[in-house]
Amino acid sequence: MRPGIELAALSDTGCQRENNEDTYSYWEPASEEAFQRRGRLISIADGMGGYEGGQEASHLAIQTIEQIYADGAEGDVNSVLVTAFRTAHQRIKEYAEKHPELHGMGTTCTAIAVIGHDLYYSHVGDSRLYLSRDGKTMALTRDQSYVGRLVEQGIIRPEDAVTHPQRNILTGALGAGSDVVPEVLEQPITLEKGDILLLCTDGLWSLITEQELQSALSTDLNQSCRKLIALAKERGGPDNITVQIARLTAA
Repeated sequence: MRPGIELAALSDTGCQRENNEDTYSYWEPASEEAFQRRGRLISIADGMGGYEGGQEASHLAIQTIEQIYADGAEGDVNSVLVTAFRTAHQRIKEYAEKHPELHGMGTTCTAIAVIGHDLYYSHVGDSRLYLSRDGKTMALTRDQSYVGRLVEQGIIRPEDAVTHPQRNILTGALGAGSDVVPEVLEQPITLEKGDILLLCTDGLWSLITEQELQSALSTDLNQSCRKLIALAKERGGPDNITVQIARLTAA
């Protein structure tokens, strides 16, 4: 990994699941020319559809998105990310058609591209991307879920979403439905030295507040990952728990 960023990641099965259907990844190109053009790609996915189906879906999504992003020589970053997500969506659907026992497989996915100081992302489902700056943490992505829609419409409060009985119903997932509409930024966010980006699955954010996320962040990012997962498990850890944390170190 080239200088300019610090990275730590950790995934845990949790307290109630037997298998881990989450996948996470970091990618950067080998050549300097490609690095200047495509930067770094950090991604996370939360599979669904049972052990084999969910695990296969999240792995296939990350693998496909990295491949398409790496090969996307032409086009702007957003276009390449959207193409990558839609390709992953189709490949998961095709895989499920060839393996009927995996019917219903799918995955959330959040992928960020950091090119210099510019942050881009593409997002489907309810995994999340947070930005921590100047001691404050805020979610950048919007949950593509039934409950997320209720919160956006002001029908329920954000604090009530965590315990809502329909909180697990997604309105967007790779491999589910005829089409997928990834969320992207219209314009990149300009990052500053010291900014921290945190990607996580709902096994973490559903149990921990933004204030607690911020409090867990420290100079040792590996320790931060361990602390966050331990806290989620203390609160029951009903789902797989995955977190990736990146700190921008370049001025």
